[in-house]
Amino acid sequence: MTATLSETLTLLLVEDDDGDAFLVEELLKEAEAPPRITWVRNLRETRPKLTTAIQCVLVDLTLPDASGLEALEEVLRLAPHAAVLVLTGLRDAHVGVAAVQAGAQDYLVKQDIDARLLARAIRYAMERKRADLAQIRLVEAELIAKENARLERGLLPVALLRTDAVEHSTRYLPGNQGTLLAGDFLDTVQTSDGAIHVVVGDVCGHGPDEAALGVALRIAWRTLVLAGQTGERLLHTLDALLRAERKAPEIFTTLCMATITPDLRHARMRVVGHPPPVLVRDGAVAVVDGTPSGPPLGIFSDAEWKVIDVPLGEDWAIMMYTDGLIEAAAGEDDLPLGVEGLVELVREHGSIDLDRLIRHVGVPDDDLAMVLLRKGAA
Repeated sequence: MTATLSETLTLLLVEDDDGDAFLVEELLKEAEAPPRITWVRNLRETRPKLTTAIQCVLVDLTLPDASGLEALEEVLRLAPHAAVLVLTGLRDAHVGVAAVQAGAQDYLVKQDIDARLLARAIRYAMERKRADLAQIRLVEAELIAKENARLERGLLPVALLRTDAVEHSTRYLPGNQGTLLAGDFLDTVQTSDGAIHVVVGDVCGHGPDEAALGVALRIAWRTLVLAGQTGERLLHTLDALLRAERKAPEIFTTLCMATITPDLRHARMRVVGHPPPVLVRDGAVAVVDGTPSGPPLGIFSDAEWKVIDVPLGEDWAIMMYTDGLIEAAAGEDDLPLGVEGLVELVREHGSIDLDRLIRHVGVPDDDLAMVLLRKGAA
């Protein structure tokens, strides 16, 4: 009966006994797709033959220049991609078991070999090797994913706030649910004078390059703020950084940044081609007037951004966000929420609740970053 070996393999036979080698070759000729066999007699001849073209190795453990498991160990070292079957004598069956424990896919007792058994053993060994390699790749992928997640978590900001007078909340949802970072970025820093500085930004596009650029801009913003640069000069520095780091000239960035005075009664904003913040002040809900105050970063080298002065008073809440919120489909007609829809939604709720807003629009397709600052009952 024809042996079942349905794919043409490239096989290396390591056998010093002419009779045993001839038997293996004759038995494999009966397979449905006889393998291409290269025969070598010792370990020295084996080494240069163990190329990536070899898919399976049949190795005798009693070679003239190798003792015990030495030949197997060398084969496993030089051909980690190949399935390995060990050939043993009847009296050495225990050695075959040890060989499997050492990394071989199977072992065969020479005296028991027939065409069907040999073809089946090779086929099973190939499948076990594929499964082993798949498991190794899976473990490696999981380790890489864990390391990437640790790296991404380390790049997410921790707000630098020293006051309890302001409630500070953030939400960050990458559009790609397999990552922790996206092109959107946010940060909050309170400087030594008591002023609170906030930024929310959006690098156009999606992917790891945009995420890396968003991290670079966020870290640069924090560094500049801590160095005392909070106005026009800061924006021009970020613009220069964007132009130097972006992968394509059409990539731009929008952002909204605010500085809240130490007495927490006034804010100075620059809205750089970005959606307008939502402000709740003395119970009234509206967007900040006068936005945007200038174009996005990365478009005009001579751009200017006017300052928007925002009186806050005693009780207020202000939300800065990226366009993933207002561009998300909401309602029965699945139309984008839009700025007006966002304002109406906040009015209906009576206050700004980040989680409630996210639940209303569902999981957005685009990246989403939100920062909420609240003082008093607003």
